[in-house]
Amino acid sequence: MTTSLTLYDIPSTLPSKTWSPNVSKVRYVLNYKGLPHHTEWVEFPDIEGLYKRLGAQASATKPDGVTPYYTLPLLHDHSTGALVSDSAAIARYLDKTYPETPSVIPKGTDAFHYAFTEALQSHFRATALWRITLAKSNSILNPVSEEYYRRTREASLRLGGQKLEDVVPKGEEREREWAKLEEVFGKVDAWYGKGDRYVMGDVVSYADFWVSASLMWVRKLFGVDSKEWKDISRWHGGRWGALVKDLEKYEAVF
Repeated sequence: MTTSLTLYDIPSTLPSKTWSPNVSKVRYVLNYKGLPHHTEWVEFPDIEGLYKRLGAQASATKPDGVTPYYTLPLLHDHSTGALVSDSAAIARYLDKTYPETPSVIPKGTDAFHYAFTEALQSHFRATALWRITLAKSNSILNPVSEEYYRRTREASLRLGGQKLEDVVPKGEEREREWAKLEEVFGKVDAWYGKGDRYVMGDVVSYADFWVSASLMWVRKLFGVDSKEWKDISRWHGGRWGALVKDLEKYEAVF
């Protein structure tokens, strides 16, 4: 199969460059489907210009509900001219456009996938995961993106003069928040059928890529030998470490 697909991603100082969980979801999908593609790296301050240069439409708005919010992933299908942002929308587009490849949102499961990912996001929002990862995410960016990320996040989060590092939970608070995160993953674990490897049993789907991308994000930020990753990978009978390991073959960056 010959396709001409470009996936736009935000680089980091990590060996693989990639780090964003939202982009990882799309990369999983592309590799699982066996769709040839290549990655173009775009620093944070250049994302808006990329959209405008390509004529792409933002898939979200800022909190005012009006101003376009330009973010990655963005997929450019040169064979059809399509420009698609948002990882779930990209997955649906690829299923529809390349039906001869394995489906990641099987027919009849669209509503399920919407509900599953909404529930996941709702559960994660109830934890301090964003606070735990905020400064760490910033620390692995290239200087031009690091400055942009820090400036815009500190402004949008209204930290009252605090730095990103100041909101990271420490000591006993961090222990409590880490325990809450384990509890949330326990709820997600309960959604799986007994003995099932994947959300839909023995069939990989976009839901699994969503979960694994979030896990892989922690592994990339803190490192494979970190206490954080070792903790998570062992939770709930080792389900999460096993899931990331199982889907490792779809992580390749091209």
